[in-house]
Amino acid sequence: MGADDETAPEPAAPGALDERDRAVLELEGRSWRTAGAKERAVREELGLSSTRYYQLLNALLDRPEALAHAPVLVNRLRRVRDTRRAARQARPQEHGPASGG
Repeated sequence: MGADDETAPEPAAPGALDERDRAVLELEGRSWRTAGAKERAVREELGLSSTRYYQLLNALLDRPEALAHAPVLVNRLRRVRDTRRAARQARPQEHGPASGG
């Protein structure tokens, strides 16, 4: 309503990718030369732990807005995720030590 409204950051429209979402996709689409470089970039550029980064990325893969923003990347990552999920489900279940009584 006042002049202060002009300095407030624009929230993303409902259903749209916000700045962090776009930054996650951009970072994921890069090539990495050394081990640890990606994790370092995640910490330095996004201020996220690796675990939180992958949680956000995984959630983004299910959003149509992410697919519209980066279709090649999102489809490739979906295929990788689905392949890994299928491999995990195909493995025999490991059980802990048998409890005796």
